[in-house]
Amino acid sequence: MAATEPKRVPIPKNGVDYRGKVVLAPMVRSGELPSRLLALKYGADLVWGPETIDRAIIGTTRRLNPNTSTIEFSRLPTSKIKNPALDPSNRESVIYRIHPELEKGRLIYQVGTANPDLAVQAAKIVAPDVAGIDVNAGCPKPFSTSGGMGAALLKTPDLLCSILTKLVEEVGKVHEIGISVKIRLLDKPEDTEALVRRLVATGITGLTVHCRTTPMRPRERAIRGQLKMVGEVCKEAGVACLMNGDVTSRTEALQLVEEFGVDGAMVATEAEKNPSCFRPDAEGGPHEWRSQWKKVVTEYMRFALQVENRWGNTKYLLGQMIPGKDKCYADMNRAKCYADVIQALKLQDVDDLLEQARAVDGRLGIPPQESKAAKKARVREAAKDGAQESEVKEKRKAEESQPDAKRLKLPEVPTDIQIITQQDAPAPAALSV
Repeated sequence: MAATEPKRVPIPKNGVDYRGKVVLAPMVRSGELPSRLLALKYGADLVWGPETIDRAIIGTTRRLNPNTSTIEFSRLPTSKIKNPALDPSNRESVIYRIHPELEKGRLIYQVGTANPDLAVQAAKIVAPDVAGIDVNAGCPKPFSTSGGMGAALLKTPDLLCSILTKLVEEVGKVHEIGISVKIRLLDKPEDTEALVRRLVATGITGLTVHCRTTPMRPRERAIRGQLKMVGEVCKEAGVACLMNGDVTSRTEALQLVEEFGVDGAMVATEAEKNPSCFRPDAEGGPHEWRSQWKKVVTEYMRFALQVENRWGNTKYLLGQMIPGKDKCYADMNRAKCYADVIQALKLQDVDDLLEQARAVDGRLGIPPQESKAAKKARVREAAKDGAQESEVKEKRKAEESQPDAKRLKLPEVPTDIQIITQQDAPAPAALSV
């Protein structure tokens, strides 16, 4: 008798199957577009973008940038709305950026949410441009958990299931993409199992388990005692299961997948410093990076310039990839724009990188022509003027809101009353002391 085929949740037409994949994990800084493109170049099968809070993407405008051929979701940040003096030109901030050609079918959008309706609103905005929507139910950092998002959702499983179900029905089925979730382990295996059984029943196509509990930090070794059980529960439901936590290379990822019976693996912090970790050993593997890091950094700079990445993010990632003992690390740290860093890395004679850098610097307005001190003084002055104007408006508003003062009618003075002048008035009585 033929063996029974394992159950598999159908993968939507525009979605992607997580099985057999080694992928880039969602990371706040290292999930930006240049990092994703570099990970794909070096062999990542899929890439997760950084967690983006639902309210951040809601209200953005989708545009195609003709200079970069990227899709940008941008909006005016709240700080500039409240204080226009911060940027008189009112430049919008890019909340999310996608390369429709290089990321097609391989990008998963991760949403931070604690509200089913807001989750759907946010997901609908990017759904036509991505291969899947993933709900963050594993981030332990306060900026996420304080709003009931991230790992806080593990304590509200009814809400988490409601979010996933609504996304499946109103986004996944409509746009024909997969919905997935990323969680952490609970302290007790039976609690983790009960939670996973509920999650895989919501209609999701994939589940990623980070092999740490919520209080654990990256410096603490991942714990994998519950991993096989989670993989078995997912298999019963036909849902793909990815594992995350202390995975450092493609080779190691595939070994762990085989050992614990899961379907794929995520690489996180290792990919920050060494995006080439996704290469198979036959192509150099992850270890060649130690002697070839400059080649990796050069490729990163090509992507960063190509998509006009935010300067602060580029500089942060270079700080992760360049060995701290190398002389150019200090030179890079002093750089104030792309042209500076190209020269710090001695790449000015490589293709036309320096020319590209100068053009990008001009479009991004870096380094700023206005000094920090001058900007602070201008903002303070604008705030002072704004405060005075606000005070006047508030005073007027208060006056207008008060009811008209009642006018008292004084009695008329009789015409025949005798008026006593100061000369006729009697002397005042002496005061007793």
